[in-house]
Amino acid sequence: MPNLECRMYEPQFPEVDAPVMIQVKHIADMGAYVSLLEYNNIEGMILFSELSRRRIRSISSLIKVGRQEPSMVLRVDRDKGYIDLSKRRVSEEEALSCEDRYNKSKLVHSIMRHAAETLGVDLEPLYERIGWPLYRKYGHAFEAFKLVVTDPDGVLDALTYEEKEIGPDGQEVTKVVPAVTPEIKDALVKNIRRRMTPQPLKIRADVEMKCFQFDGVLHIKEAMRKAEAAGNADCPVKIKLVAPPLYVLTTQTLDKDQGITVLTNATKVCADAIEKHKGKLVVKEAARAVSEKDDKLFADTILKLKLAGEEVDGDEDSEEEEDTGMGDVDFTKAGAGTD
Repeated sequence: MPNLECRMYEPQFPEVDAPVMIQVKHIADMGAYVSLLEYNNIEGMILFSELSRRRIRSISSLIKVGRQEPSMVLRVDRDKGYIDLSKRRVSEEEALSCEDRYNKSKLVHSIMRHAAETLGVDLEPLYERIGWPLYRKYGHAFEAFKLVVTDPDGVLDALTYEEKEIGPDGQEVTKVVPAVTPEIKDALVKNIRRRMTPQPLKIRADVEMKCFQFDGVLHIKEAMRKAEAAGNADCPVKIKLVAPPLYVLTTQTLDKDQGITVLTNATKVCADAIEKHKGKLVVKEAARAVSEKDDKLFADTILKLKLAGEEVDGDEDSEEEEDTGMGDVDFTKAGAGTD
């Protein structure tokens, strides 16, 4: 069986004054024994005096078995393997930076471990030939893996390592050979693309639109068409009737800021178009990124409106609307207030 245990970084021990992620293993008389998650779970200790800057009233409120959190390295005895740590000396900024680095390192480690397991090889040699050189070259292997998604050859083919062998004359010779074989590259690239390909964000804006002029419905449809025309190939805009007079504008994009900008502009274009015909558009919720949970809540709201007998559009084709803005619905009372 391959050995899949290995630290995440090249140094065997962390440096003094470096923040590291720890997990509390058990609590003793003098302090808490912890494992350093980035260094193959080597053991460290946090004395109770290093838990908090304030007076300690309850140890259990400050540290719990199983909890993961940043700590500062105070001392390292490399010969005996002793590591003393402090929780109270970690600043808020250092804690956030440590957590961000650990989350990236954990993803890299998962990908490296999966490749070693798939190929049936030990994990540490993979780190020696691929992982740690990428940390040195890119600052963090996570940044290199992001580039692998679109340019695996440019990142991985440049990696080499030195291999010693005995020549025909009996002398030891050193050869420089590629670090990444086709089998390793295939295993890594497949998993990196599966785990790190960016997923599109959904951007949504909620508006109320009315026009009580003659042919008001036609004017609203024209304003909707202009809003959709304000999108582009990277951020296509869709506008859909929820229940008169509520509409939603949506787009999907890999660039959150661009998506919000495009959708905000589409909302303005729609407002300008309807106001030319003495109609009115009110932004209830400005363009913002929405999660799957937000979408589910919104879908539940639409379902409530249907059950309540309100007219709700179930077709994304804005040309097939009948009553697009000639009535009022108290959407707040319907279960999705957005003011």
